[in-house]
Amino acid sequence: MKLKVIKIGGNIIDDEIALDAFLKSFADIEGPKVLVHGGGKLASRLAEQMKVPVQMIDGRRITDAETLDIITMVYAGKISKNIVAKLQGYGCNAIGFSGADGNTVIAEKRPVKTIDYGFVGDIVKVDTKVLKLLLSNDVTVCFCAISHDQNGQLFNTNADTIASELSIALSKDFNVELSYCFEKKGVLKSIENEDSVIEEINSESYQELKLDGIIADGMIPKLDNCFHALKYGVDSIQLGKPEMLFQENFKHTRIQK
Repeated sequence: MKLKVIKIGGNIIDDEIALDAFLKSFADIEGPKVLVHGGGKLASRLAEQMKVPVQMIDGRRITDAETLDIITMVYAGKISKNIVAKLQGYGCNAIGFSGADGNTVIAEKRPVKTIDYGFVGDIVKVDTKVLKLLLSNDVTVCFCAISHDQNGQLFNTNADTIASELSIALSKDFNVELSYCFEKKGVLKSIENEDSVIEEINSESYQELKLDGIIADGMIPKLDNCFHALKYGVDSIQLGKPEMLFQENFKHTRIQK
């Protein structure tokens, strides 16, 4: 059976009109589906209002105890429930999940090497028992970027990584298509040219594109997650604007082995 795992970025969540349009189309997708969402910009705004310092290194959030409280409120609370409520309004029965719910995404605190990321979790296991039960009963699962350690501690975990690891775990029972939706049409040859989409990237061309500096910065961990997922059982992976999910021949990037 086919399963779609779709990750949407903060740029969609921050735009109420764009989010509403996406969720309306997402609700119409037939068959089992999982939505993974970020929400970093809203968490950063709330942190600033509460006078909690926002610290980012290479796009990764340093998560102290106060910051963890904020992102839990924002990711697992406001954003998650807003998305679920909108999907219910569009006739899509959905449930919001963190990694602690159903004991689904288990992580350990990232070890301190050169940087102490605080309460950031690296995933060690995904348990799909509850997810399979829900998906087989036509319930859509919506994941936020929170994991846990089975000892009462929540962690901030990158949403791209959660999408990748969920896809790998579910690929044992489904034919999984993983989609990363963000503000660009795909991976671009030139960041200034929206239409310079690289329509196919394989492991060999990926290394060349990195060496040439065409793929750099935050796109590297995203694509690392893609190739990791392909290696461990995910059938197909694509990146681009949400329109690629709903419009035939919409230009985007496909990841190949």
